[in-house]
Amino acid sequence: MKPRQAEVERNTLETQIRVAVNLDGSGQAELHTGLPFLDHMIHQIVRHGLFDLRIQAQGDLDIDAHHTVEDIGITLGQAFARAVGDKTGIQRYGHAYVPLDEALSRAVVDLSGRPGLVFAVEFPRAQVGGFDVDLFHEFFQGFVNHAQVSLHLDALRGNNAHHIAETLFKAFGRALRMAVAPDPRMAGAVPSTKGTLTL
Repeated sequence: MKPRQAEVERNTLETQIRVAVNLDGSGQAELHTGLPFLDHMIHQIVRHGLFDLRIQAQGDLDIDAHHTVEDIGITLGQAFARAVGDKTGIQRYGHAYVPLDEALSRAVVDLSGRPGLVFAVEFPRAQVGGFDVDLFHEFFQGFVNHAQVSLHLDALRGNNAHHIAETLFKAFGRALRMAVAPDPRMAGAVPSTKGTLTL
């Protein structure tokens, strides 16, 4: 399998973002989003997905974090889509359950070529570490729309907002890791009866 790496730069009047991803990495991260709690969450994706990821982001955080979080999700999705390529020889589907103390979350992903997000998550409070938890939905929506994947995220239980968020991101990383993993029996073939997983 050829190297699965990509780098994407996105520049708007609201944000300037550069993302580099290696799907066959070892869990190394360089994250500079200006949002420490978001860095902490994205690091969970990297560590549990065993990707290498660099994100350099500058945004209009003086207004609020919305544009920056959404655009990081968009740019990461674009980089992921480029890195995974035509999806020949991969598992395609991935799933994971992750607990953390009282919290339990599930992530299920299909690298289908079609964007879709089900975000069945309720947080017991509005902020964690000064971060607006509503923005997690915007991050995942941006990723899904531009990675062209179907993603179901379910917070099954939990009463600590930090624990819930962390289990979501860990489960997401592990589900992606499973989905992009090579499938020796699918070598040379796209895992779809259509013969393609691109639009």
